Amino acid sequence: MKLLTFRKGGIHPNPSKLSSGMPIVEVGVSPEIRLELAESIGVPARCIVKPGQTVSAGEMIAEAAAFVSAPVHSPVAGTVKRIEKVRDPQGFWREAVIIATEIIETAVDEAEEALSPRSQEEIDALSPKEIVDIIGNAGVVGLGGATFPTRVKLSIPEGKHADIVILNGAECEPYLTCDEVIMCGYPDKIVAGCRLIMKAVGVSKAVIGIEANKPQAISAFRRYLRGSDDIKVVKLKMKYPQGGEKQLIEAITGKQVPEGGLPVDVGAVVDNVATAYAVYDAVYNRKPLTQRVVTVTGPEIKKPGNYLVKLGTSISTLIEAAGGLPENTGKVIAGGPMMGKAMSQLDAHTTKAISGVLVLPASMSVRKPEEPCIRCAKCLSVCPMGLEPYQMMNLSIAKRFEEITDLHVMSCLECGCCSYVCPSHRPLLDYIRYAKQEIRKLPKK
Repeated sequence: MKLLTFRKGGIHPNPSKLSSGMPIVEVGVSPEIRLELAESIGVPARCIVKPGQTVSAGEMIAEAAAFVSAPVHSPVAGTVKRIEKVRDPQGFWREAVIIATEIIETAVDEAEEALSPRSQEEIDALSPKEIVDIIGNAGVVGLGGATFPTRVKLSIPEGKHADIVILNGAECEPYLTCDEVIMCGYPDKIVAGCRLIMKAVGVSKAVIGIEANKPQAISAFRRYLRGSDDIKVVKLKMKYPQGGEKQLIEAITGKQVPEGGLPVDVGAVVDNVATAYAVYDAVYNRKPLTQRVVTVTGPEIKKPGNYLVKLGTSISTLIEAAGGLPENTGKVIAGGPMMGKAMSQLDAHTTKAISGVLVLPASMSVRKPEEPCIRCAKCLSVCPMGLEPYQMMNLSIAKRFEEITDLHVMSCLECGCCSYVCPSHRPLLDYIRYAKQEIRKLPKK
């Protein structure tokens, strides 16, 4: 059987799935939790608690402040210590709520216990709008890294309609296995979440796309879905960035999302498999998104694995759970090596966006000296969007941002394929990111 993939560009980095097959290990509660108000793309949530206030596990502490915004909930019972700006993993200042948990970390939270799961009859009676509202109030966002509010994604714009739901189980980013472990262990819950998404957007078919290097996940879904005809599982070719939304849509449907367009423009709604699990939890169990599975890995990490962590827990706590920081560490990355970003400090906190913590030794952390472009065109051949990375870098250096706009730089996925293959070790993606940042500051025409 031919494996599905997108047509243009792509690379084949070493998967390095060191934590593949490792079970989910729960990380203990920290004495202090730091919860960012900006836990999603869009407008930061509006804080609704005050210092000294007692909160219960699952309680909303910040409400959505706009249509493209998502609420934030406390993962623990505790007391709000303060509301202040803290450093995020990249060192930027973010408004956050600090919750102390040490005084009641072993107490039973009665408010959480009182929430009984919805029965199947109650689930069946929910309207599409009620499902979307529950998902929105639970603070569910895209857990593949983009953190786009799921409520917004499921609110189909007037005049458009969806034909298919696609669940993204590609997990093509090297080292990361947090999606794989959920797929292997909880296909029933992911499928239930998928059917809720299908009902919310009014479609009758869905496809779960999984890269071929995850045979256990593929088998788990196929066993569970035996006899079902509304959801099917397809094998995807191992190729990065297979998990890119536009690339996944093309691989599965053959359709290309127009430049500047949305997946729904070609009739598709795409969600990550972990997002579908969060949708299940929100609707069936009335649980907001307060924790997630994070892969902690690296060549020198003693216990690479998949850790279930409450949001707001410090990165250092996660690394300690995986055996501690190796002495020869040169860099720690939030995410994977291709699209992740280096951390400036380890006392920063986990967020909904962090799917992995990658610890690299010093030998793998130093860039090779940059050399002149040799016009080999490798960056053009691997770009999944058909862009001209070398030219965009040159214009970015010259600060000719309007000209870069004409080269469709805003369509860049920031996948890093261009930098990966460059024989001259030019920091192409760095300059493209810089250009995009500056273009966003330009006056709108």
